[in-house]
Amino acid sequence: MNQQVLKREDSFPNLYVGANYHPHDSDPEQWARDIRLMSAAGITVVRLGHLAWDSYEPKDGHYEFEWFDRVMDLMHDAGIRVILDIAVRPAPLWLHRKHPSIDITDSSGNRLYANTRYMVDVGDPAYREHALRFTDVLSRRYAGHPALLAYGIDNEPGDGPYSYSEPVRARFLGWLRKKYGTVEDLNYAWAGQRWSRRIGDFNEIGIPKSGSVEGAPERVLDFRRFVSDEINEFLLSVIERTEQNAPGALLTTNAWYYKEDGRYFDYAEIAYTGKMSRGGMGFYAGYSLVNNDGLYDALLGLTRIQFESQTPFWCTEFTTMTAVPGSVRKTAYASLLFGNQMVCGWTWQSMRGGEEQYLQGMVDWDGEPNRKYDEYRQLAEEFAKIKSFGFPYRVQADIALAFSFDSQLASASFPEKHDQQLRTCFDAILERNLDQRVVDLTRSTLDYEILVVPGAALIDEVAAANIRRFVAEGGTVIMTSYSAFVDVRGQVFSAGRPGLLDDVFGVRLGSYQETELLNELSNGQNTGACLDIVFGEERIRTEAPRFDEIHLRGANVMASIAGLDRDYPVATVNEFGRGRAVYLGIPARRPLFDAVLDSEIARKSITRAPDVPPGVLARFIDETHALYVNLDGVPKDVTIAGPSRSILYDRDYASGFTLAPYDAEFVELL
Repeated sequence: MNQQVLKREDSFPNLYVGANYHPHDSDPEQWARDIRLMSAAGITVVRLGHLAWDSYEPKDGHYEFEWFDRVMDLMHDAGIRVILDIAVRPAPLWLHRKHPSIDITDSSGNRLYANTRYMVDVGDPAYREHALRFTDVLSRRYAGHPALLAYGIDNEPGDGPYSYSEPVRARFLGWLRKKYGTVEDLNYAWAGQRWSRRIGDFNEIGIPKSGSVEGAPERVLDFRRFVSDEINEFLLSVIERTEQNAPGALLTTNAWYYKEDGRYFDYAEIAYTGKMSRGGMGFYAGYSLVNNDGLYDALLGLTRIQFESQTPFWCTEFTTMTAVPGSVRKTAYASLLFGNQMVCGWTWQSMRGGEEQYLQGMVDWDGEPNRKYDEYRQLAEEFAKIKSFGFPYRVQADIALAFSFDSQLASASFPEKHDQQLRTCFDAILERNLDQRVVDLTRSTLDYEILVVPGAALIDEVAAANIRRFVAEGGTVIMTSYSAFVDVRGQVFSAGRPGLLDDVFGVRLGSYQETELLNELSNGQNTGACLDIVFGEERIRTEAPRFDEIHLRGANVMASIAGLDRDYPVATVNEFGRGRAVYLGIPARRPLFDAVLDSEIARKSITRAPDVPPGVLARFIDETHALYVNLDGVPKDVTIAGPSRSILYDRDYASGFTLAPYDAEFVELL
């Protein structure tokens, strides 16, 4: 089975264009009509089973698969492959009725009716038992079906509310007992002496949220770690059961793990196991053709789900809705530059009922195709032309960006969260057309030239040791303000900052200064958060609400804040071992970060290829093929040293070409 499944995938196209399809919303006559339209559009893959547990198990232990067997057979007959979601959330209402313990309880103690999706406590034993039973039955039934391309593991596992029920508190208490062992150690970790919150017995422990009141950061951090552990444990159990029943089958997901108002959890634990054989996401780059902010955000999402996986990426959902004509195509080509292999539109049909009935798909409510259908058909035609020329692209990064679950939580107390600084640095590297990886400092071997640590507030001993080794062995680290601020407990380092790394960076960080207040000393030159920075011969103006008071302990000054009561070092560099440690005393800001990044890129001789004008994304897909995407609304002249041939447009170029606004081009170098 293992060799058979892998062989099926390996023989399939190197690029996929597909759609999310919901056959449980219609009937066999509609299925046949839809499949004919899919085939006409060049659709090669569909994602099925999304959020549809009770369509297969309408009653406890009673399964109805015959209707879906027909769907799978029809897809196979049409040459369309299937990603079959194992939709373990939301739980059916009959399961909520049978086991009320799976219901969500809010922080005020109110048990909530499951009015919408994802309202389930995934740590509940009864829920897990039924979810794994469903996983077992579904994965066994379709493991050998010739239409199967992959199984999808859950959907958007970071979405949904937390539960604050008494069973959750009991499990949290057990987690704390295992972690700390004694009440004394727990009080030390939680600063129990503060505000008379000392724990005298484990049974006194409560969940650190009651109504709108949230407890101390150490306690919140541990509760979120506990929830994260439960989510990962559950997802890994679903993966394990699927692997047992379908050895060698590809596994994917829509891994939206980082929803801030949802159940954000530490997905790195799964990503680094390699068990998710195709990282996946809902790639929603916005509906605008002109504004690229949504595209940048989606590309960062892809990168922070993929981490350091070397396998192709699948965008198991992709924009339809009211996307401006051409924007789906533009963003689809941009995603290919980051290792994406699949553009699977959400959704095929504009649904006729439920919460998403007003979303627009590729076909309208009456089943007639619309302009999004035409755009996906165009993508399928073009992908068929280029698919055999080096795709999917394999990311080869010299630059890594550190990101961690713990730091995201710890940074909640700062004016700017960890992922906001991550995005700033990501954009800078993206616009230089350099490959980059998001890495977990406790799991990565850090095989890179440059490591960027953007506001990583919590640095534990493992992460610090890895940074230390990386620099000592010749790497360059660039770390920004708010990093290495708190220890593994979530408490500010008492031995000095940057904690555990002060000798590596050669600085001691004193108190932070508030820019608006210090600007009272600028003699009216600056107000608010404005800062004037001198970087060599360059003068930089930027803004930051705070800056660090940096005291040199061996480091040299690269840049200083000028025009206040004195000059304040704001960028320093320390030679440590064979490498360099650069510290920026403000959060990531493009003017300063760009200048430092360019300097360190030049030192490392990291090449930028292909050479393109600003606003164009480009990569050499292999030694003789290059992909270009114009993100701007003006034509861009691209120079190529020597003749080339357009595979997309079947034309020859002597020494380059003009890339039309928002257009893509794929050329073979002759």
